[in-house]
Amino acid sequence: MAVIDYLDRGAAIAPDRPYLIWGDKSATYTQVQRLTYRIANALLATGLPHETPVAIWSPNDGMAWQCTLGVWRAGFAWAPVNPRSSVEAIVGQLSAFDCRVLFYHSALSSEVAEVLEALPNLTIAVCFDARPPASVRTVFLDDWWEKAADTPPDVSYNMDDVCAITPTGGTTGVPKGVMNTHRSFQTMVANWLSVLCYRADEVPVNLAAAPLTHTAGVFSFMTTLRGGTIIVVPKPDASTLLDTIELHRVTELFLPPTVIYTLLDTPGIESRDFRSLRYMLYGAAPMSPAKLRRALGLFGPVLIQGFGQSEAPAGISCLEPADHFVEGVIADDERLSSCGRPFPFTRVSIRNDAGFVVGPSEIGEICVSGDIVMKGYYRAPEQTAEALKDGQLHTGDIGFLDAKGFLHITDRKKDVIISGGFNVFSTEVEAVINGLPGVRDCAVIGVPDDHWGEAVKAVVELTPGAPITPEAIIEACTVRLGRVKAPKTIDFVASLPRSAAGKVLKKDVRAPFWAGKDRHVS
Repeated sequence: MAVIDYLDRGAAIAPDRPYLIWGDKSATYTQVQRLTYRIANALLATGLPHETPVAIWSPNDGMAWQCTLGVWRAGFAWAPVNPRSSVEAIVGQLSAFDCRVLFYHSALSSEVAEVLEALPNLTIAVCFDARPPASVRTVFLDDWWEKAADTPPDVSYNMDDVCAITPTGGTTGVPKGVMNTHRSFQTMVANWLSVLCYRADEVPVNLAAAPLTHTAGVFSFMTTLRGGTIIVVPKPDASTLLDTIELHRVTELFLPPTVIYTLLDTPGIESRDFRSLRYMLYGAAPMSPAKLRRALGLFGPVLIQGFGQSEAPAGISCLEPADHFVEGVIADDERLSSCGRPFPFTRVSIRNDAGFVVGPSEIGEICVSGDIVMKGYYRAPEQTAEALKDGQLHTGDIGFLDAKGFLHITDRKKDVIISGGFNVFSTEVEAVINGLPGVRDCAVIGVPDDHWGEAVKAVVELTPGAPITPEAIIEACTVRLGRVKAPKTIDFVASLPRSAAGKVLKKDVRAPFWAGKDRHVS
């Protein structure tokens, strides 16, 4: 099935059921289906080729997701933009991915103007929720599709067509574009359908609280093809989440651990009604076993963890609800800190540096193969060859499979910091800091944090007498990279630990902060 087939299947099951609800707006399956016809026909009228990357830049919004579905209907590729990224980072992404069309929310109009000025090859920007100021390259959706038919376009889909190009970090500041296909997304859906079990008479209600540009978007597929309803909220604040779960009788939602921690600390949480919940998915960052125990006690046996990465979308392994318990009792820390067992349609192996598979409980690199794996990185053959070797996706994560088949992550080859569910590549941050006057060198690391899982910290070596302050460094990173990637704290040191060759020893920099702890912070 092509990605757009999920919408059509849902429309066949429940044409008049609300598919999307956001704020005071809603749209049925039939209404969304017809809207995607118009968007697709308007895109095809541009003459742009099949698989053209089209960017979607918006806060969480139901109309933005409909535009995404229209992109897929046209046979083009979705290029999601994180609304919390800086303008500079977005310009880099859209340029690297050769985006020619941008759909955007009016709340981002000023930022879009800056992007358009920097990117002359971005042919047109479509504001989908309001009429934008007059501009040669911006247009209101209602005007742009005025002559487009609301009938199905004549488009053929190949399972190996690229349907999404999502950004991941790069060592030079230029993002890599992970190319996923209809086949890799279909495999992700099959994996999750094997564990998200509903009766035939049940209608799933999905709460999209996390950004649709990230995991919440692809997790909506399983609801869509079952004819369920998706409730979109602009941001995952505790009161909104709790009220929405009760009002709409939500059956499933995805939350990063940081949001679950916030819910656990909400006054009066024990008196709220969670009886409708079937599945509370968590992932994208390590979760504290201690807090996981509290969540299981509060929400019941509904928590389910997913482990994946953009290169194997949300589909490497899963800690199912029953796996959180052993003989009716909440499992021990070793089990709760695992990533669960590999999904049924994903092959996972642990390999040593020579590429050979190691035995149970032996540590090596986590490798993945099967139809879940990406097609490659966009226009980056060398990086693709490095990641996809000998038929295996080399994830860069170090871990082991225990005797019962549960996957454990013990370290990462790459210096990736997972903070609040978002990947932060230390080299990107280091490049900004090292470019500041007065900075001699720096090391950016993740340190334990009860709320964020890991917090970004920069350990900085200054030139003697440099007047720069921690606040100035944080501000510079925020402007260049956005708040997510900016360090939360700065430590100044007289000198960084280095090898004989002069390379900064990040292992030694990290050691004091992680002493007596593993990645799962209690």
